[in-house]
Amino acid sequence: MGAEGFYPEEAPVHDVFVAGFWMEATTVTNGDFARFVEATGHVTTAERAPDPAMYPGADPELLVPGSLQFDPPDHPVRLDDWSQWWRYLPGASWRTPAGPGSDLVGLDQHPVVHVTYEDAEAYAEWVGGSLPTEAEWERAARGGIDGARFPWGDDEQPGGQRLANSWQGRFPYENTVEDGFAGTAPVGSFPANGFGLFDMVGNVWEWTSDWYVARRTVTEGTGASCCSPGQLRRPDREDSFDPAMPEMPIPRKVIKGGSHLCAPSYCFRYRPAARSPETIETSTCHLGIRVVIRPDNLAG
Repeated sequence: MGAEGFYPEEAPVHDVFVAGFWMEATTVTNGDFARFVEATGHVTTAERAPDPAMYPGADPELLVPGSLQFDPPDHPVRLDDWSQWWRYLPGASWRTPAGPGSDLVGLDQHPVVHVTYEDAEAYAEWVGGSLPTEAEWERAARGGIDGARFPWGDDEQPGGQRLANSWQGRFPYENTVEDGFAGTAPVGSFPANGFGLFDMVGNVWEWTSDWYVARRTVTEGTGASCCSPGQLRRPDREDSFDPAMPEMPIPRKVIKGGSHLCAPSYCFRYRPAARSPETIETSTCHLGIRVVIRPDNLAG
């Protein structure tokens, strides 16, 4: 698990042992999520007004239901300022993924987006499963090929073939769409990995159940185990707060897999080892859900 030579939060490379589990072959689709909402009446976070107490000093006009939407500029911008291409879009939700006036026509098999951790966890529980741990997710994403850059090996485009939905061109203002998709792709549009799992990298990021810390703590020993706290310390909720934003102590979860907005020049994270933080109340147009089933899910 992990990688060297890319981003510091992926290090160190270490051994992790996980118990057996099953994983859904694809991310949760809009069609799947619609059935969940119809059955349960679930109202997503993006469809509710944010709590002003969570966002001290926020513009009151933004404290309305909505979600983060990619809004590309038409010219080069500095890559250290994400506000140049992200904006909070009132009215954006899983039902209206491009904002007010949009709908899900033709998107039934696309991954559901604009879902927070709460929404993802509620869906997983409804189907009798769980969200994967980071270790489970990475084990599954590698498809049985340990240590490779991608789920299919080290060559990003074997034989010139693109095997994931990512960004081609100069991010964030030029997408040459060489992979055929400017936004999300229908699930299963690219070949499965060695475990029969589709889109483990690219298309949309995926929530995991682990709290985020910038660097994992691995103690001395022969390896690390998610079940052996003396070897790999899994962080607590309080560990996940962003030290750069002490005025907003919102916990963060690990998300994995990268998305269709990942480009080598900016976010080379459509790889199994890559990881990123996301605050639990945040939803975006490129973050979705995948479910695992463990033996303990079936105990009841």
